[in-house]
Amino acid sequence: MNYWLLKSEPDVYGFEKLQKEGKGTWDGVRNYQARNNLRDMLVGDLAFFYHSNIGQEIVGVIRISKAHFPDPTIDDDRWLAVEVEPVYLLKRPVTLKELKADPRFEELLLVRHSRLSVMPVSKEHFDAILALSEL
Repeated sequence: MNYWLLKSEPDVYGFEKLQKEGKGTWDGVRNYQARNNLRDMLVGDLAFFYHSNIGQEIVGVIRISKAHFPDPTIDDDRWLAVEVEPVYLLKRPVTLKELKADPRFEELLLVRHSRLSVMPVSKEHFDAILALSEL
């Protein structure tokens, strides 16, 4: 299993909306590195749902329910999307500020390259963030 972090502006598409819908399409990605990460996702992989801009915090866990397919928002085969489903809302959000202050996360891409919208997360970082959300 692989672990990921996917970013969305909560006023555009937040975790609450995904929960209400039950599943959603992660589309609109127009960065090659982020697109390559979408391509590498497998059904069953878990990802953090990160609210960017407003909040700047990890709020939930989602599952990849359908592997990559052509992005339906553009007529260009270079761009991909995946289908996701909510798993659960974190007990409490984990903020970017918290992660930056914790030396365990200095190699986390969210800390090092915060503008990337789709990124891998190591199992160790995934577990440590889940533990932080339980505090």
